[in-house]
Amino acid sequence: MTVYIDPPIWPGHGRMWSHLVSDVSFDELHDFARRVGVPERAFERDHYDIPSHRYEDVVAAGAVEVGSKELLRRLTAAGLRRPKGRPGLSP
Repeated sequence: MTVYIDPPIWPGHGRMWSHLVSDVSFDELHDFARRVGVPERAFERDHYDIPSHRYEDVVAAGAVEVGSKELLRRLTAAGLRRPKGRPGLSP
């Protein structure tokens, strides 16, 4: 199982965020998120939003650190990308 996380460079709600994705399946992504205690409400269309204070914990649990462009490339290549404006799946 491999999930990927980009650096916490995305601002929102007074903090910085990372994105957590899978390049295999949403099931893999949801399983990993549950295992590391990421709440379901953090799932948005095709990724989980991870606050910067959780970044190191998620990496220690096995998420592979990649740049934001690489994360998007892997997500798109896997056919799992769901841009805004398209319906997404719930966890």
